[in-house]
Amino acid sequence: MDAVLFDMDGVLVDSERFWHAFEDEWVFAEATEGTPERAEVTGRNYREMYDYLSAEYGTTVSKEEFVARYDEHAMEVVYGDGVVLMDGARELFDDLRARVDVAIVSSAPQEWIAIVRERFGLDPLDLVLSADDIDEPGKPEPYIYEHAAAELGLDPAECVVVEDSYNGVLAASRAGTYCIGYRTPQNQDVDHGAADEVVEGPAELRAALARLVGIPE
Repeated sequence: MDAVLFDMDGVLVDSERFWHAFEDEWVFAEATEGTPERAEVTGRNYREMYDYLSAEYGTTVSKEEFVARYDEHAMEVVYGDGVVLMDGARELFDDLRARVDVAIVSSAPQEWIAIVRERFGLDPLDLVLSADDIDEPGKPEPYIYEHAAAELGLDPAECVVVEDSYNGVLAASRAGTYCIGYRTPQNQDVDHGAADEVVEGPAELRAALARLVGIPE
């Protein structure tokens, strides 16, 4: 393997607990007419999430209001002070850099990713790719991971992807990458059946990456 591509939300930072609360309190309770399953939307770009919810369940707010509320919550609650970095992430990145390309590939916009990168000192990275950066549909479609591999000059089969959501795992699998499903307390019920393997927590993730790319375990 020549690259490790990390999803951000739910993998590098524990943002899903904040987004789940926001979804329960506003998205599902007020902005959506029906009641979707959380796995249907987790991992999607929030603009595409609105389109999906509108088509499948109906929405009570405009797309502009929906996007604005997500942006406001991200900046004021989630990334600036709220999230915590995955245990051992900096050391893991340092060890990976010595052997492979390291990238963040996320449905979040670059502005949100930049806050996490700066706050936790995750640079340098070989690639930072947002769903906003591509013209094709985001996760669960494969295009974002196909683009990431191409920008690194690699075949998707040469890339390891670490994903926590059903939609993210499906995107990585459809792209032909080697996908590690990352299990956390927030996603215990998520279907990771499309992943090549499933790990629980930072220690198991590091052990899997040690086997795949040769970093110290």
